Order: sequence, then C-alpha cells, then structure tokens
Amino acid sequence: MLPVCFNHQRSLCLKKSHEYARIGYKTIEKSNFEVGEPMRRFQFVRVAAGSPELRVCDCDFNRVKIEEMIDKANDVQAEFLVLPELCITGYTCGDLFKQDLLLKKARESLLYITQKTKGSKLVVILGMPLDVRGSLFNCACVLQDGRILGIVPKTNIPGYNEFYEPRWFNEASHLEQTESKIGPHTVPIGNDLLFVSENDPNMVFGIEICEDLWVPIPPSGYLAQAGALLIFNPSASNDLVGKADYRRNLVANQSGRCIAGYVYASCSTGESTTDLVYGGHCLIAENGRILQESERFNHDSTMIYYDIDYQKLLFSRLVMGTFNGGRDGGSFREIIFATPDFEREQIARSIEKHPFVPVSEQQRNERCWEILSIQTSGLMKRMRHSGLKHPVIGISGGLDSTLAFIVAVRAANRLRFSPSDVHAITMPGFGTTGRTYDNAVSLINSLGATLKVVDIKDACLQHFKDIGHDPAVLDVTYENVQARERTQILMDYANKIGGFVVGTGDMSELALGWATYNGDHMSMYGVNASVPKTLVRYIIQWYADNEAQENIKKILHDILDTPISPELLPPSESGEIVQKTEDILGPYEAHDFFLYHVLRSGATPAKIFYLAKIAFKDQYSPEQLLNWLKTFFRRFFSQQFKRSCLPDGPKVGTVSLSPRGDWRMPSDASVALWMKELDEFQL
Repeated sequence: MLPVCFNHQRSLCLKKSHEYARIGYKTIEKSNFEVGEPMRRFQFVRVAAGSPELRVCDCDFNRVKIEEMIDKANDVQAEFLVLPELCITGYTCGDLFKQDLLLKKARESLLYITQKTKGSKLVVILGMPLDVRGSLFNCACVLQDGRILGIVPKTNIPGYNEFYEPRWFNEASHLEQTESKIGPHTVPIGNDLLFVSENDPNMVFGIEICEDLWVPIPPSGYLAQAGALLIFNPSASNDLVGKADYRRNLVANQSGRCIAGYVYASCSTGESTTDLVYGGHCLIAENGRILQESERFNHDSTMIYYDIDYQKLLFSRLVMGTFNGGRDGGSFREIIFATPDFEREQIARSIEKHPFVPVSEQQRNERCWEILSIQTSGLMKRMRHSGLKHPVIGISGGLDSTLAFIVAVRAANRLRFSPSDVHAITMPGFGTTGRTYDNAVSLINSLGATLKVVDIKDACLQHFKDIGHDPAVLDVTYENVQARERTQILMDYANKIGGFVVGTGDMSELALGWATYNGDHMSMYGVNASVPKTLVRYIIQWYADNEAQENIKKILHDILDTPISPELLPPSESGEIVQKTEDILGPYEAHDFFLYHVLRSGATPAKIFYLAKIAFKDQYSPEQLLNWLKTFFRRFFSQQFKRSCLPDGPKVGTVSLSPRGDWRMPSDASVALWMKELDEFQL
C-alpha cells in the first residue's frame, strides 16, 4: 500500500516506507492508497475534514491556518473540505462574540479566505459568527472558486450544561432574510439550502452544525431525503470521558440512517481551556461505518481524507424502499456548485479483499458466532414446527456439508434431543478419496450422530446402463447422475425414518450455479443458503476453536485444509483429488468479491474489475481477474433458474439470493450488456 504525502508543488508523492498519510503537521495511520484508473468514472468523491490550529479571537492567525489547510486539501485533490464550527474566531469567545471589532474582523477574514479559493474547485465549509440585522447567528459558510455559495445558520442552539450559546446566538428559525450581504457578495442564507453539482445532479450535499446532530430529529435526515448524499458537520464538541465513543456512534449511526457520507470536523485544542478541553476530533463515515478518524488532542493542525463511494450510496437508497417514506421536511433551495475536472489516479480508500469477512479478529469471531446461531435457530424452528426430530444430511468431508452438519448437531443439542437423532449419510462415489471419506466418518462418529454409509457406485452404473450412457465418458451426465443419486438416497431415507433433508450448498455456489439441478441443489431446508464460501471456513474454524473437543478440532482442521471439490471425477492414481472447483471456476475469494459488489453495491463490471485489481494486485493478474469476472457474469445470469426454486433457508447477512426475499431475477435475462462492457477492456 502506498501512502500520500505533500510537497511544495501541490502534487502527490509516493513513499514506500510505511503506511501513513502525512497531513499538515501530523501523521495519521491511513488505509491503502492505490495507483489505479481515473476515479470520476467510478463515482468516488474525495472528502476531507480538518481541525486547524487556532487562537481564540485571533482572526488573522486563524485565517492563515485555514488557508494552509485549504492548500493541503488541494494537494490531495480533495473535492470537499469541512472545517470546525466558528473556526474563524474560535468557538470559546464568550461575550466577546458581541464585540463589533471581532465580528467585523471575522467578515474580513472570510473575504480573504474566499479569495484564497479563487481558481480552485475545492468546496470549503467553515464556521463563523454572522450578524444579520441586529441578530447573531452561528453559521457555516460554503466557499468555492472565489465565491460564497451559501450560508447555513445552526438550527439547534444548545443552552444546557457547559453550553451557553443562546446567550449569544439565535436559532435559524429566527432568521427573516433569505439573503445576506458580505462585502461584494450577495449570498443565500438559511437552513433550507441544498447544494447540487452542476455536472452531476446526483452529487448533492447538505450541512448541519454540531448540536443539530445530537437532537432527536437531526436536520440531516430531511437533507438526505431531499437528495443530499453527503452531510457536512462543522462542530465544536468538547471532550469528556466517554464522549468520543458516543460522538463516534452518533456520526456512524446518522450516516447509516441517512444512507450518506458524513464528514465531521471539530475544533482543536487551541480553544479556551477555562472550563473545557477540545480534542479536534474529525470523523468520516459512510452508511453506518467509520471510514477514517483523527487522533484527538493533537496541538498542530490535523486533516484526514477519504474517498466516498457515492454510487454505492445511490444504489443503497434505491434498494431501500422506505428511504423516502414520511418525508415532511419542507422544501429546499438548490445552490449550484462546480465539480472538479481533474481525474485522480489514486484511490484513498481501503478496498477489502474479503468484503464478507470482518478484518478485525474480534468482529470476525462475533460474526461467526452470530451466523452459526442464526443457522441453528432457523433449523430449530423448522424442527419444532414440523414435529420432525431427525435431520438427514449428506456428509462428504468437505466444507459446506461440515458446516451444515455442525448446525444440525447444535440444533439437536439445544432442543435437548440426542445427537444420534441427527442422521448423517456419507455416500462414496467414483471421485471419493480416502481423506474425505475418513474425515466424514470420523466427524460423524465423534459428534455422536447416527452414521449410515451408502456406496453409490453400483446404483450409478445401473443408471448409466438404463439410460445408455458410457461410464467411460466423464461428462456432465457422469457427474450429475452421482449428485442426483445422492439426493434420492437422502430424500427417501428421510421418508423412511420420518425426518427431513438439510441442504448444504452455500451462497457462492448458488451465485455460480455450481450445483446439480434437483441434485445437491434441493433439500427441505438449506441452512447455508446465504453464507458465502469465504465465511464458511471462518465459521468452521471458530467452532473448532471455541466449541469443539480436541479430537473433533483435529478433524475439522484437516477438512479446512482439504481442496474444494465435488469429487465427481475419479481421483489420481495416488488417491489425490483431481477435480478442484477453484481450478475450474477461479478462486472463491474472487467470486465472493464480485458477488458482493454486484448485490451490495450495484457496481458495473468496469468498476468491479477496477476494485478487484486493487484488492488482489499482489495475488492475481488483471488477465486472471478479467477472465474470472466474465465467468462470474456468464454463470450468474445463466444459472438463475436454479435460484428461482430454492428451498427455504435463513438469511444471515446483508446479501442473499433467496427468490422470496432479496433477489428476484428473470431466469432468461440477457447478460449481453455486462459482457459487452467486459469485452471492451484492453489489457
């Protein structure tokens, strides 16, 4: 990963020494900055939040520090920069806010800063006190290219505990003017302003100020429903024990409720410490997640930045049908701003290789426990409702059947049934190896389930004879006969003992159609139906490390190390697996990456390819990724008919392919548009 730093030519320079971005006078740990293709095509927008060094009431000093930060934002080619509340004067001026000299100097400084933005498309949002016809307002000013685009006064003025703002400032509702004169500028003013890009009508931002976020119904909710994809919050939030966590949660949660990017900048340690201390907390969030955060209590200027994926935000809003429900926030005036015409060749954003798998070990463990609990609870409910206490499951010694078997045993245990009520059948065929067979039998016996072994080879040979198929021809018929024979055995055996068949196929296989129709494709309840392959491994690993006895743990670790295979073709002379799924389709980690960005982001093939090249740049070549991506789209479209008739199964994450819930797609939809875009790539 390559960090970003500044030089005097206002350009990006690359260093390989460590993964940090040097922002102003402070070093902040930063996510990956990768060299890639132009960003505008893929609808990323670069936002920055800064907390400049300041002196209370010294507008000249503060102006210089603000101008330095504007330079730094331009250096990293940011499109938006938000600075703290009342940063031109300082937030802690007290009764000096009523002094005419301070107010005039604030206006003068604003004009200087506005002139500083001349020639730049960077949008700057910063705070200052503004007197309007005898009333004082706490305002955020929006600047671009030598113009003051608009002024937004604070809606909610706190006057409790350590806050005394009503002593000096009026709420926005007291404002009677819709315009204000500042020097030569006649500027729209009001908390009803919405800022819209002249080049992209979907790029819209709105502003709320500090306390506005802390009230029961923040203005940002109405701004988002009116179209704002980005919310900027110039703030002055003091630091108390535990307050940073609360603030962080507020920003993350509001970005999630608004399905927006949320950029928050609070004032620095330069504020008065007469009674309070301010830490300069800056946060960047996107749809419920904190993406970037500054360290607090730094005594120099601090700036963070990140690329917001606003195409993904738009897609999420389209998907959530209730997003615009109950809109009653009134009308907004639209202010037009310009968007930069430069094309960045870096992305300031972490691209996760395994988007379904949390990076943090603690979060990953919590995720595995929760998914396993959802699967277990779903199966328990099905057993209670049906009155059938005998889950029947086919065990191959592979990952998916192992996970489904673990779920079945856990469900039986929690229902206070005997593990022997779970009937596990292993059905060796032409491709079964000794390793997988031994692991299957050992696992079944170790967990105390009822074991049944049914060798399917003779039955398949008879079926080949019945349909006139040459068993020497190792084609799809050869493979599917085995899969359907196994399913028939499971179904009929379940009928015999008064049980029901638990399906084993996972979501990644369903996405690619890697299942035999009416073979392993079918069951009475598919517990793995919305679990991606990249997570299956971690869930089994978690179970092995946290719930399994030592002898079972050893078996599970060997299963985890076994190559993924349907084992439908004969093994090698040495007994090794020949038919390896990932050699045929490509690695599941790549297909899970593609699947996530198709279903969770609505990304185009071009954007997915671009992101994949960043995520897997040290692992797979662009040629490999493009080939696998084409395979993904071909199979994803052509195999929908299998997903259109899936058995019931629990949804465990934000992505699911259930035809009754998250994914309804025509089985005969054309893939032509997607393939055409991929075919246009010149590698």
